[in-house]
Amino acid sequence: MEPLTWFGAYGSSFAPLLLVLVTLAITCGLCAALLAFIDNTPRASFSVFNGVAVLLLLLVGFTYVYGGLTGVEGGAMPLSTLGWMLATLAGLAIFAAMLAWFLDNFFDNPAAFMGTLFKWAIYGVGAVVLLWLVVTLLWQGAAHKEWLAGFDAADMPPAEEIAQHKRISRLENLGILANVVLRFTPVWITLVVLYGVSIRYKRRLGLYGKLFDSVIGMIGFGLVMFWVFTALFVGVFDLIATHAPLEQASGMKNKLPGTPLLRAAPEEFPVYLLGGDNLARDIFSRMVYGSTIVIQIAPLATLFAFMVGITLGLPAGYYSGRLDTALSFLANLILAFPVILLFYLLVTPEIVQTGLPQYMATVLFLFPLVFMGVLIQSRFRTQPQKNIFWMALILIPLFLLYAAAINDGGSSSKIRFWPLDFFDIPPGILVVFVAVVFVNSPTVFRIVRGLVMDIQTRDYVAAAQTRGERPWYIMLWEILPNARGPLIVDFCLRIGYTTILLGTLGFFGLGLPPESPDWGTTINEGRKLLSIYPHPALPPAFALLSLVLGLNLLADGLREESLKD
Repeated sequence: MEPLTWFGAYGSSFAPLLLVLVTLAITCGLCAALLAFIDNTPRASFSVFNGVAVLLLLLVGFTYVYGGLTGVEGGAMPLSTLGWMLATLAGLAIFAAMLAWFLDNFFDNPAAFMGTLFKWAIYGVGAVVLLWLVVTLLWQGAAHKEWLAGFDAADMPPAEEIAQHKRISRLENLGILANVVLRFTPVWITLVVLYGVSIRYKRRLGLYGKLFDSVIGMIGFGLVMFWVFTALFVGVFDLIATHAPLEQASGMKNKLPGTPLLRAAPEEFPVYLLGGDNLARDIFSRMVYGSTIVIQIAPLATLFAFMVGITLGLPAGYYSGRLDTALSFLANLILAFPVILLFYLLVTPEIVQTGLPQYMATVLFLFPLVFMGVLIQSRFRTQPQKNIFWMALILIPLFLLYAAAINDGGSSSKIRFWPLDFFDIPPGILVVFVAVVFVNSPTVFRIVRGLVMDIQTRDYVAAAQTRGERPWYIMLWEILPNARGPLIVDFCLRIGYTTILLGTLGFFGLGLPPESPDWGTTINEGRKLLSIYPHPALPPAFALLSLVLGLNLLADGLREESLKD
């Protein structure tokens, strides 16, 4: 089997047109950004943000288009070629600057024209890529049919050999990119169904439905849900990935993207699509398995941080006085420490051996129970039967989960009191989880406190006080719902910050075990040979970039729609 190329059998037919469109998009994007700086308008600033974001992605696409044009196996480039690429981009930047100066001096409103041209260049890139993908998928079996036509009926090879050749021929015709796209088929189908249903019933779905009135929100939501569904299909259904995250193959150490395995078994996927790392593990599989760790930890840790911040921020802002002073002092004390230094202190082995993360988990994991208990009590205080029913229905399962989470049956555990230990959180994940919650909670506390101090002066809060409602009812059922807009936006942004923090911890080798496929650890392993083999570090880096970009765009979309309310 020959090594796969990036664009497969039909890539050379589309690569020249794609190269022209990408070059046009880069030039127009740079020119539009420069003109936007000159204009210095809010709309221009928005154009700058989008231009820079798309420009980074175009840079990568331009790089690999060149790899496809030159026919280098796997699209790998020597450093001299990379230098040539950067010099070309620098030349385009200079040309764009000269063009921007010329247009600004001799034409009216050139930024709008270049922005339109940039937009249509992006549409052209998307159309060419889509056309290439359709042609590749429709004619993926052409080479195999030609191979079969060379045999007579009497000389036909065995069925096993025919099936193996069909499989290999299909992989070679598709190329690396098309094979990667096809591996995500369950994700694409789920996204299409989700978007179709959401757009169809968006007027009945509240703030979530309004999200689909914002292009930015839809793009951000799509990027986020892409990785959420990837984590779901990989972690639950064992789909998408081609190999196990820790599986090693002989002779595949630092191999380039598209390199076939030596002596691959018939039931084994015969190629490392994105190459092998320094331990001969499949980079593509480790990237998609890494999404399960990020999606498990980041949203849940952020949710716990919000539980802590809301539970403490509501009374601090509502009552003020000494309670506010004491809680604000503790929050400021934690925020005074540099975040990275605080992480270092929390996840170092000496601190972990003292059992401090478990003790911290005992306190921090208790806040969801307190929050839910107060929420139910404030709502059904005058209805004892409903109060007891909902308390039992929600708090008993939460307590069982709480006790199992803080209890660990290991020999080094400091807390082993609970006999019904349904599950054990791995020590590395527990340490990272507790550290993230502890660091994020003070910031959430300050946001909630500020919102409460502003909203409690509104007329509907005064009306609730006049009706004789209890303080916790007013805080949870009058103030908190009216603060949902800023809190939802901050929740999305904070998941992005948490994702970056997880990547930072993995990059420094803290918290999670060294063999973990999380993106930070994978980037750290790949950076050691970055000047020689750039391919191990790039896929997880762009996965992290796309998820955080999606969360930021989603937060922007939600903020736009919440402001309309």
